[in-house]
Amino acid sequence: MIGLTTYLQQARTGVWDVRASFLPAIYFEGVGMAGGIATLLPPQPVDDAIAERILDGIDGLIITGGRDVEPATYGAGPHPATDAPVPDGRTRDAFEFALVRAALRRGLPLLGICRGAQVLNVALGGTLHQHVPDVVGHTRHQQGNAVFSTSSIATVPGTRLAALVGPDTQAQCYHHQAIDRLGDGLVVSASDTADGIIEAVEVDAARYPDRWVVAVQWHPEERLDDLRLFAGLVGAAAGYAGHTRQKVSR
Repeated sequence: MIGLTTYLQQARTGVWDVRASFLPAIYFEGVGMAGGIATLLPPQPVDDAIAERILDGIDGLIITGGRDVEPATYGAGPHPATDAPVPDGRTRDAFEFALVRAALRRGLPLLGICRGAQVLNVALGGTLHQHVPDVVGHTRHQQGNAVFSTSSIATVPGTRLAALVGPDTQAQCYHHQAIDRLGDGLVVSASDTADGIIEAVEVDAARYPDRWVVAVQWHPEERLDDLRLFAGLVGAAAGYAGHTRQKVSR
């Protein structure tokens, strides 16, 4: 059972224009195609106890894409290109930070996708580049108008990500922000081959040898002919579920 976080914002469907929690179908289709069962997690007010209760019902967690993380959460002022803070955005930030920290406490397998990689990094004390073009001088990582660009990604040998996808991969990107200072306990597991922007992180295996926590800045759900990341999470979640059942039965 894989829990996926969702958007929380105004949405239009038919005659309705309402605040809504939703997620593009390709995310949970990827989970299903990889052999998992998807369940959606709407952002809501949360504390540590509620976060733990939510995670009691799942075996793996995906922190999905979406709007920019509020800069105040990592001690920065807003860049002009950063999404303006809104109450629903703050609710989602707090919700996902709490889920990430609870998942790390219990060793629940976790996959971060785009914003999800940034949430993981900030939850562990890291920071973000708020506008990648200021760093690399081009807009290839996010061309705009919902057009994904293809980036060549090189993985770091010996990382969990490299074991999943090999030494390199072609990735579908749509991000104007990226990881700057690493959060505590994270290591870089992939970078863009052209400009060096961090494209994936994971927990340090030397520090957390039994944790499956991988986060990519790209969008694997945009290429469902390649399910390796989803399959990696589902496999880790199956192992987590089996271990949890063994503990309960003793």
